[in-house]
This record gives sequence, structure tokens and C-alpha cells, in this order.
Amino acid sequence: MQKRSLCDLAPGERGTVTALTADAGMRRRLLDIGFIPGTPVTCIGRSPFGDPAAYLIRGTVIAIRKKDGRTVRLDREANRP
Repeated sequence: MQKRSLCDLAPGERGTVTALTADAGMRRRLLDIGFIPGTPVTCIGRSPFGDPAAYLIRGTVIAIRKKDGRTVRLDREANRP
């Protein structure tokens, strides 16, 4: 597995949250919507201009801007058939 940020995932790729580096306010928001270390997350698509991107986490689709996605650190998992 490779260490990456959330915004590095391409559509269809999956990773596991390892850490949050956001400031206190954004960190709290990310934790509240499910970006908790150990949680799997899948990129399901990007807007036409690439920002924001949509992620599936804990059964919910969440749109996150690149600026905020860079603060979510994760291990990227190999795609499985």
C-alpha cells in the first residue's frame, strides 16, 4: 500500500483513512462525516473540472474539495477484480 491523500484517488480506487492533518474546525467536520482512521473510502467520481470529487464512505456519498481532500491521509489499496 502507498501513503496518499484523499484527492490522489482516481475514480474507482479505494483507500483506508490513516490520519487527518486539517485545522481543528475542518478536522471536526471530517470526523463527523466519517473520515475516521481505519475507515475505507472509495472515489466514485469527479466533477467535470476535477473539483470537487465524490467519495463513498460508510454508505454515504460525500463531495470533498481538493483543498480539504489533501488533509485526509490514507493508504491506497490495490484495485481488486
